[in-house]
This record gives sequence, C-alpha cells and structure tokens, in this order.
Amino acid sequence: MSNCLLCTQNLKTRQTFSELIFFGKTQSGVCHDCLATFEKIAEQHCPYCFKSGEEGSCKDCHYWLSQGKSVSHTAIFQYNEAMAAYFSRYKFQGDYVLRKIFAREIKEAIADFSDYTIVPIPLSQERLEERGFNQVTGLLEAAKIPYQELLGKRDSKKQSSKSREERLETEQTFYLLDEKNLPEKILLIDDIYTTGATIQLVTSLFMKTGQKEIKTFSLAR
Repeated sequence: MSNCLLCTQNLKTRQTFSELIFFGKTQSGVCHDCLATFEKIAEQHCPYCFKSGEEGSCKDCHYWLSQGKSVSHTAIFQYNEAMAAYFSRYKFQGDYVLRKIFAREIKEAIADFSDYTIVPIPLSQERLEERGFNQVTGLLEAAKIPYQELLGKRDSKKQSSKSREERLETEQTFYLLDEKNLPEKILLIDDIYTTGATIQLVTSLFMKTGQKEIKTFSLAR
C-alpha cells in the first residue's frame, strides 16, 4: 500500500468510491484532498504574467512595461498557502520526491510550446551544493521534458529573503555559458514567478545577443 506524499495517509482510504470511478488511480502519489488545496490560475488574470484576479496589467507588469520591457508569462497555479508549504518541503527541506507531483500538469502546459527550446533558470554553484539539486530541472525531468542548460548564475542573496523593492532592483547575477548558436525561440522555466525580476534579468542576456523570441513559464504565480 502507498501513502500520499503530502499528508502521508493511505491513498486507498483517502479515495472515495466516486473518485475511483471518475478519476481512476491517484496521480503522482497524492490524494485528491491534497490536490484540491492547490488553486489553478483564475480565468480572470493579468494578460502578461497570469496573476489571478487582475482585469488588466498587474502592478508588477505595469512597472516592467513602463521600463520598456516585455512580459509574456504563463503559469499553472496560484502561489497560495498550500503551494508555499509544497515549496518549503521540496526546495528548502530537500524532499526531492515531490518533484513528481505536478509532472502531468507541467507536461501538458509546456506542450503548447513545442517549437521552443526549454531553458531552466539555474542555481549558483554555492546554492546547488547547499540544496543538492536544482528544483526547476527536477520538475522538468519528472515531466520528461528535454531542456538545454544555457545559463550560469553567480551566488547572491536568496530571492525568498528579499523585499518586493529589492527583487525589482536585483543586479545581474546570470551569465550565458555560450553566446554562440543560441536558439531563436526560448521558453525560460522557473518554479515561482513573484515580481518578474529574475525573468527580466535572464531575458535581457538573450536579447543582447540579438533579437530573440522569449516567453516564460513557471509552476506558480
């Protein structure tokens, strides 16, 4: 017998008869009760970054657009309490098996970008050694999505410890591993989109090498 990866209760006892009839086997080792705590992005959202509940451009996108920068982002879930708890366990407590939970949703969402080269946001070497894995490539590998590692990152203050103002003013810490033969259509992948500062830093690197078509994606917004 197997247990839910999030609440640890037995999966069979957590499934109702109707769930077994209509949903079949529980996906990714998580019970339906736990899956229900994650909120999908609402139909009404910012057209640029997918922030839920926005009729037009959100505060963050208004800032980037006023700076002459473009935003073309897609996300699946809202960053709610359940998602915060998930990332706390996955990223900061190192529960690597949790990379599998959203594999199906990620694979289905990224299928819409079949002609783009998938490029994950990297960790610095220091952070990678501290954590033991890159949470972004973990999500992609669980979903069996091929990607190219085109970026490096110097060590800096953790994004999770910065204020909104500090995030928006973040200095460039990323660099290209090779500026030659870069793909023309790139889909940057991150785990969480907060203000868009990280995405903008990386996008600017690619744009400096010539006009590229760059879109971005994250599990949560």
